[in-house]
Amino acid sequence: MNDAATHYLEEARRQLRGHKRMGEGAMSQLRDEDFFVTIDPEANSIAILVKHLAGNMQSRFSDFLTSDGEKPDRFRDREFEIGPATTRGEVMTWWEEGWGCVFGALDPLKPEDVMRTVTIRGEPHTVLQAVNRQIAHYAQHIGQIVLLAKHLRSSEWKTLSIPKGKSEEFNQKKSVSEKFDKGVPAK
Repeated sequence: MNDAATHYLEEARRQLRGHKRMGEGAMSQLRDEDFFVTIDPEANSIAILVKHLAGNMQSRFSDFLTSDGEKPDRFRDREFEIGPATTRGEVMTWWEEGWGCVFGALDPLKPEDVMRTVTIRGEPHTVLQAVNRQIAHYAQHIGQIVLLAKHLRSSEWKTLSIPKGKSEEFNQKKSVSEKFDKGVPAK
């Protein structure tokens, strides 16, 4: 079990760091004003998504093993409100503070913690369940951030993955690289 738990924690941290990088890759391409654009009256801006993520991260991961993941001082509805004076700098501060809580709680976890019980809104979860729940939640919202950023940047968008129409080229380069790494001569 310890090997599986160790692997799980390493993978959870890897995925979360990847989600963080993806969000940052999208946001780095934006102009300041892009952070506050909504595509319709019911939509969230990137700034709102970041504020919500940060609020959730702070609530779920502060005192992760010892207190309920829905903190009494969290006012979730306010996470969906942005004032006119909000700046990109504030948004990025929320982002960093939220992720600081996530990794501040996850990095010290040990394999024996994976099956411990934590609560979220009074409901028991194993650490594994609670972390998986947050990975899925964060992936959903970071996907929204990427979609909005790509929409806003349009033809100026720089892909965060393999560019359209370049999969075969990528696979060929990877195959040649792997053969080279294994000492197989290239043809």
